Amino acid sequence: MMEHENDELPVVDASRRSFLGRSSVALAAAALTGLSVHAQTKTSIEKGEHDHSLSDPGQENKGLLALNPNSNTPPPTDHGSVAPLWYSFDLVKKRVEEGGWTHEVTERVLPSSRDIAGVNMRLTAGSYREMHWHTADEWAYVLYGKARVTVMQPDGNIFIGDVEEGDLWIFPAGHPHSIQGLGPDGTEFLLVFNQGAFSEDGTMLLSEWIAHTPPEVLTKNTGLDASVFAKAPEAPLYIFPGKVPPALSVDKAEIGGEAVAAHQQYTFKLKSMEPTKSSKGGEVRIVDSKNFPTSKKIAAALVTVKPGGLRELHWHPHASEWQFYIAGKGRMTVFFPVDNARTVDFNANDVGYVPSNAPHYIENTGDTDLVFLETFAADEFLDVSLNQWLRRVPSEMLKAHLNIDKETAMKIPAENLGVI
Repeated sequence: MMEHENDELPVVDASRRSFLGRSSVALAAAALTGLSVHAQTKTSIEKGEHDHSLSDPGQENKGLLALNPNSNTPPPTDHGSVAPLWYSFDLVKKRVEEGGWTHEVTERVLPSSRDIAGVNMRLTAGSYREMHWHTADEWAYVLYGKARVTVMQPDGNIFIGDVEEGDLWIFPAGHPHSIQGLGPDGTEFLLVFNQGAFSEDGTMLLSEWIAHTPPEVLTKNTGLDASVFAKAPEAPLYIFPGKVPPALSVDKAEIGGEAVAAHQQYTFKLKSMEPTKSSKGGEVRIVDSKNFPTSKKIAAALVTVKPGGLRELHWHPHASEWQFYIAGKGRMTVFFPVDNARTVDFNANDVGYVPSNAPHYIENTGDTDLVFLETFAADEFLDVSLNQWLRRVPSEMLKAHLNIDKETAMKIPAENLGVI
């Protein structure tokens, strides 16, 4: 991944939107990922913290500094330069429509994340995300409220179901689908796509397709009179208000019941499942193709770290990690060769990125639970525990490398605990 660090940003049109996009990229890179080209040593940083070197008599954005203390003044163990690791949904413009809004964090603003992009969307009660489909798989986690989702398979069978906070859904690429907010206050959710450059603005919309198909072709295809399509919207609907639907059983019966029902399950209750791993430090709930077979290209974990707890030192051997922070405060240090390490802070609504195979941890730095999602463009969740590795090698080998004797090594946890 390190060969991408100095890649130029893609050239975009010189419009106000592109200017804002470039500005937000520059903000993230300068404020939270860029390091001095002059190597800092542990000794020089420690000296600077105890004399006048660290002082800043000029201007400061104290609110931003309070949220990102380790990003601004990293611990002395940080060194060199690591690919961008942080961005926030609070820095990107919302697209507001009647019925809700949406905004996205893609490769454009987090250029190191080339495998995954994220969208945060809100639908009020009754409002629709119009019927559409994508070139990427859509994995979603419900952050608030309730929604009704539909997805049709290529064989014509259709799934329709309701989801609520803590549930997720998967819509495979090319499968037409819809989302509608339910009562009493609609829904808000996170969408994850297995393409870093994916944009929610580039989806295949039913309304646009109809608007750009000759009326005589529509008539020939459907058997309906041309006057029917004269009433179709001229502009894309995208997000628009509607009526709260009837009970799920009514909708299922109305579309044909079991005769047209998909046999695959496209929703999953992640938050309410039994923890995959649990300790006094927190819990990890893992969902991938093993327990949710329909999700073949996106794997994830919902992680809760208690105050003082730690998502243990580990790495992922098969895919880069795209994180979304739901609640609490945390910090993460990522190491990458050669001799590079970077520490960043996270708050609710932030996005984190870790290159494949880069070792890291996530520590709860607040006084409430730290809750976040780890997502991967992969069919299986895999992580390698540092503790487990240290306990599995012969004691003489460990002593030769780290000067840890066998008696001391036996105090290290022998299992992959997830959170400690």
